[in-house]
Amino acid sequence: MKFENILAEINGFGRFQVMIIVINFISRFTLPCHFMLNNFIAAVPAHHCDISSLDDGGIFMNLSHAERLLVSIPVKQDGTPSSCYMFTEPQYHLLLNLSNITDGPTVPCQNGWMYDNTTFKSTLTSQWDLVCDKRGKNKATATIFFVGVMFGAMSFGSLSDRYGRRIMLLVSYVSGMLFAIASAFSTTYMMLTVLRFFTGFCITGIVIASQVLSVEWVDIEHRKVVGVIDSLSWTFGNIGFAAIAYFVNDWRWLIVSVTSPLILAIIMWRWLPESARWLIANGKFEQAQMYLKKCAKMNGTQESIIALKTETLSTIIVTEKRNRSYSYLDLVRTPEMRKLALHTGLLWYCIANAYYGISFNIASFRLNLYLTQFTYALIELPSKTLSYYFLDKVGRRSTVVGALLVTGACLGINILIPKDMSVARTVVAVIGKGFSSISFATVVLYSSELYPTVVRQNGMGYNSFMARFGVAVAPLILLLDDVWKDLPQAVLCCTAFLGAMVARTLAETRNRCLPETIEEIEQKQ
Repeated sequence: MKFENILAEINGFGRFQVMIIVINFISRFTLPCHFMLNNFIAAVPAHHCDISSLDDGGIFMNLSHAERLLVSIPVKQDGTPSSCYMFTEPQYHLLLNLSNITDGPTVPCQNGWMYDNTTFKSTLTSQWDLVCDKRGKNKATATIFFVGVMFGAMSFGSLSDRYGRRIMLLVSYVSGMLFAIASAFSTTYMMLTVLRFFTGFCITGIVIASQVLSVEWVDIEHRKVVGVIDSLSWTFGNIGFAAIAYFVNDWRWLIVSVTSPLILAIIMWRWLPESARWLIANGKFEQAQMYLKKCAKMNGTQESIIALKTETLSTIIVTEKRNRSYSYLDLVRTPEMRKLALHTGLLWYCIANAYYGISFNIASFRLNLYLTQFTYALIELPSKTLSYYFLDKVGRRSTVVGALLVTGACLGINILIPKDMSVARTVVAVIGKGFSSISFATVVLYSSELYPTVVRQNGMGYNSFMARFGVAVAPLILLLDDVWKDLPQAVLCCTAFLGAMVARTLAETRNRCLPETIEEIEQKQ
């Protein structure tokens, strides 16, 4: 007997399932905000060396601000003032000769920097001078956060399979909120990075547990709906984040603002059910029966479940030993599971690396950051609506493959477009972002359908680990522009194409029952 047979009797997509989706939708709103947070809290305002040390008490004092900059700061080849160097002494002859001859002796900034606070009241960059030779630390803030997400995915994936989806969601809500709020009151850069690591570690439990919980409660026909809706929560979070960041331009209060939805998620957690699939797989038939009856009652089909007995539930999984603990080792014990884990892990890495490589690069187009962030988020609405159509018409596998090919093509095209054509490059990047979001939205649903119930959370935890590894590497790839301006784009382009090739090797899951055991995976081959 299949769990889908029971869902069919009690309505696999009724008010009960809608309740789960709504609660998960609210809790997931904060996730994209934290994932994209570095675009704004670590934004680099226009800056130049603090030139107060050049004040000789004479001529310098009588100069206008523009004239002080002219005699104090060397000009780069593109005609803009240097951000990292200053003259050792004022070059007053430049006031008489307005040419760009700035061959006077220069030194790195001696007394810190002065920042333009027009757009941002305060950022990590201006707080701890993360510019010039400390530019790597600025990017490292995002990398450290995603390293936390990476290890959190592994931990929460395993814990969710061991202790259940519901309780680990609460743990993730509470701990994620506490560490995030604490990070907003950091007094040193080191303190911030440590707290951001633990914030990432804790909130990642929301990502994997909520998605799996939603998928495990709906029937085959509506799994794609759940996948798209869960993905849209990410899109609406990104859209809302652009607006929040526009009005809250102090990095500390921005962190507090985007974390606040977790308070509502904690309050609403009491109405979340445990996964009946997980309870049955772990031999907890009475609890599973209780939640199934609640589902039937809310969906108005209680008459069809009156005769449901725990003995009936015990027949759902009969091919593997019950009450034994599953771990990440079960992903590699058998040949087909090994192959599945290798291919999905590499696919998640490629998708996440391309998606976030595009998302973190919003400053490179030299357009308004808020507008670019908003546009990047808005393009996901039609993209994910389109993915709903593709999931049924062409299947999960072809959707992922096609989306990655278009993403890679857009990244490649942007290498060829001249840098001064900012609008054209942004349009191409937005199209690439849209298709990369299609691949991300699809792969989450796709992977949850590929893995069996007994190790589904472990599988999703492992995949999420690989994805966050890809995300953590993305900011470092962007630093390769010091080697060659277009090298980051080239690397991301190759990554997207590699992901398409890997996706082509996976099985199609459209209109198929969710596998319950590892044995099913091995027997299908």
